[in-house]
Amino acid sequence: MTAGPADPRAARPRVVFGTSLSTALKATAERLRHAEQADRGGLDLVTLSDHPYHADRIDAYAAVGVLLGRTSRVAAGVSVTNLPTRSAPMLARTLTSLSALSGGRIVLGIGAGGLWDEIVKFGVRRLSPAAAVRALEEAILLIRALSGGGGPVDFDGEFYQVEGLVPAPVPTPPIWTGSLGTKSLAVTGRVADGWIPGLGVVPGHPADWRSARVAWSRPVIDEAAVAAGRRPADIATIYNVTGRITDTPLAVTRDENGRWLGGSVNQWVDELVTAVLDHGAAGFVHHRVDDPTPADLTIGRWTHEVVPKIRAAIERG
Repeated sequence: MTAGPADPRAARPRVVFGTSLSTALKATAERLRHAEQADRGGLDLVTLSDHPYHADRIDAYAAVGVLLGRTSRVAAGVSVTNLPTRSAPMLARTLTSLSALSGGRIVLGIGAGGLWDEIVKFGVRRLSPAAAVRALEEAILLIRALSGGGGPVDFDGEFYQVEGLVPAPVPTPPIWTGSLGTKSLAVTGRVADGWIPGLGVVPGHPADWRSARVAWSRPVIDEAAVAAGRRPADIATIYNVTGRITDTPLAVTRDENGRWLGGSVNQWVDELVTAVLDHGAAGFVHHRVDDPTPADLTIGRWTHEVVPKIRAAIERG
């Protein structure tokens, strides 16, 4: 059965707005400052990438714990968790612990793993792409089983086995995948709460609401959701967005490949409101680009100028 097109103007949950933080080992003061800035400014989410094989970067989950302790409202998430280097049962315990400590301010971004030449340096067994996707689905199912309370869990999978493990009495956090291929997109449709298309992993091929990649990917998610008895509308699409936020309008806001370059506050507002109302976008996480604009100023513009105007426009419909 093929999912019919959803009406993007139908009732929708509140659109999520976030900012991505640096994971550079030397950027500790900046990372804390920007998380606190996001918290005070009313953003919904801060995210960090997860590349534990780089010695000059922090461990993402160690950072999340510190950031949640330094903030009071904003949620935090790893976008996306490098699953092959983290045991799914232990990851489940980490998530429920962070949720309990922070009042539920945690989101799980998760992926099957990509840079296997680096991942295997941890002593992890190399998986084929198909096996990595199967492991991803098992991990999500197990993480769900190990939260929410209930009786002991027995799980005898291809990649994970637990026996008599009692779930934590904490709700499962939202689970968003960084799926790329058809099989992993189908996993998203079957068991996840959201999808993060990424920043465009193939040069010259953007991954936003106007892109061909999203146009062919989202139907795969929706069809898998329907086949699993789920509503496609319950699986959010949350976009990573990158680009300059400029003082004055840009003459061109997209390059020859259709990649969003940014623009003035009003150009950002027009573009992202269209993404929500006409394309069903459910969230945006802003990533800074390497330009002369100070990071504090860019995050300030996103938090205090762009996001409030988008929220107001969405509210007006």
